[in-house]
Amino acid sequence: MSILYIRHPPKAAFDGALVPLPCRFALVSNSGAVEREGLSTLPGLSDAIRQAAKIVLLLAASDVSLLRVKVPPLSSARLKVALPNLVEDQLMSDPSECAFAAGAAQDGMRTVAVVNRAWLEQLSASLTALGARQLAAVPAQLCLPHQPPAVAAAVTEFGSDRDVALRWSEQDGIGFCIGAIAQNSAEAAAREVIDALRLMAPQADLILQVAPASVAAYQRAVADTGDAQLQIAAEDWVQCAAAAKNVTLNLMTGLGASAGPQVNWRPWRWPAALALLAAVVNIVGLNASWLQLQHEADFLHDGMNQTFRAAFPKESVIIDPVAQMRQKLSASKQGSGQAGPDDFLTLAGAFGNVWDSLPQAQTNKAQPAIAAIEYRERSLLVRLKPADAVKLDAIRPLLAPHKLALTELSAGVWQIRSAP
Repeated sequence: MSILYIRHPPKAAFDGALVPLPCRFALVSNSGAVEREGLSTLPGLSDAIRQAAKIVLLLAASDVSLLRVKVPPLSSARLKVALPNLVEDQLMSDPSECAFAAGAAQDGMRTVAVVNRAWLEQLSASLTALGARQLAAVPAQLCLPHQPPAVAAAVTEFGSDRDVALRWSEQDGIGFCIGAIAQNSAEAAAREVIDALRLMAPQADLILQVAPASVAAYQRAVADTGDAQLQIAAEDWVQCAAAAKNVTLNLMTGLGASAGPQVNWRPWRWPAALALLAAVVNIVGLNASWLQLQHEADFLHDGMNQTFRAAFPKESVIIDPVAQMRQKLSASKQGSGQAGPDDFLTLAGAFGNVWDSLPQAQTNKAQPAIAAIEYRERSLLVRLKPADAVKLDAIRPLLAPHKLALTELSAGVWQIRSAP
C-alpha cells in the first residue's frame, strides 16, 4: 500500500479564491519510491485518496507555529489538557481556537505545534469526505531534510503566493507567506524570496529547495546576488517522505478521535453482501427444514396416538404413547401368565444361565462369588465378591445372545437389564 503526501496551500492563499486551489502531491510506496507526483486539486485526487493506505497532509509552514516550551513531566492525557495554558503567553489568538500537538521531551523542553482549529477541521472533513482512511497532518517545515550546520529551506508556489519554510534544527522551524509579487520576471520573484530568507537567516548556510521548473530562475538570482552560502536544489519528494516519517507532531491528534484511522469498508461491500445473503439463505433453509421435521414429528405422534387409542379405547390420558403401550403389553403378558423380558424371573434365569456357563479361564485367580442380587427398577443389581473376580469383557459377549445389557455402576456392582 502507498502513502499519499499532499502539500496543501496556506490559508492565506484561499482568501477571495472562488475555485479550489491546486496542491502539490506525491504517491510514495512503502519502499520510498515515488510512484506518481504532480499538481492537482483535492477533488481531482479523490481516486488516489481512496486507494492510499494513509494520507499525510503537509500543512503550509506559514499556517503552523512551532513553539519550544518547558513542560513538567505529565501523562499524555494531562499534557493534552495543559497545553493551551502552557503556550497561551506565546499565542496571538485565543487558545480555544487552536489545535495543539506536542513532540517528545528533550532536556525538559518540548516542541508544540499550533494551528487554527477551524482550518484544520475543514481540511480533515474534506479529505474524509473524499475517502481518506488514515489521516495525519504534519508541519511542512519539519519535512525538510535536516543537514546541520546548514539551514534547510523550501519555497512552494501556490498561484501568485509563495509559502516559505525554514528548518533551524531537528525540532524547530518557521514559515511565512509571501503574497502576490509585483514583478513579472521569475528572477525578480526569486530575488524577493531570497531577500526574505536572508532577513531570517542572514549569515547561515542555506539549502533552498524549489520546484524543478524554478531551479534555473533561482540559480540566476543567486548568481546576481553573489551569495556563496546559498545553494539551490530541486524539490525532492523522496527526502520529504523520509523526513515526514520521523515527524512525531501529528496535528490531527489535536482534533480528537474523529481524526483517527478509519476502516475503508468500500472494498468489503460485495463480500459483506454475499456473506449476508449466504447467512439469510442458510437461516431460511434451516427454518424450512425444521418446520418440515416438526410437521413429520407431529404426523408420527398423531399416528401413534391413534394406534394407542385403537388398541386401548378406554384409556383417556395419553402422555407418552410408546411407553404406555409397552406398559400395557407387559401388563397383558403378566395377566395371561407370560413373563416380560424385564421381569425378575426372566432376568435372573438368563443371568444364572450365563453365570453357570462362564469359563474359569475368563475369570481372575480368585474364585468368583455373588454376594447379593437385588431387583430394582426393572433391572438386576449384582454384587460380586471379590469385586474384580470376573472380567467385564469376558461376560458381556455371553449376555448378548440372551438380550441382556451389563453396566458397571461401581467396583463389583453390576446392573443387568433387558436390552432393546
